Amino acid sequence: MSTIPFQTIDWDSIEKIEHIGTTGIAHWQTKQLGGLRIRKVTYSKGYVANHWCQKGHIVHCLEGEFISELESGEQVQLSKGMTYIVSDNESSHRSIAANGVELLIIDGDFLK
Repeated sequence: MSTIPFQTIDWDSIEKIEHIGTTGIAHWQTKQLGGLRIRKVTYSKGYVANHWCQKGHIVHCLEGEFISELESGEQVQLSKGMTYIVSDNESSHRSIAANGVELLIIDGDFLK
């Protein structure tokens, strides 16, 4: 595992990549540091993810609110200031954002 020197992330300088959901659009800004991925993600109003995700994440809600839906049907609502964490292959989940949301998402090798 490599170390990460002190650094800042200027999100305004990182390109936004568009990802189409089942409905709505996600914009990802990604900083990759070896096996660590840090993303600032914005979901549009009416966004529903187009897949069930098995990847582990630490997801922190910066603005707005959204639902993390588990494949079991359980729904967990998170709002500004709330965080969820899950390891790889521990749940199938997807995001739903009725009114749009801004998230900070951290994932990588440490969640295996």
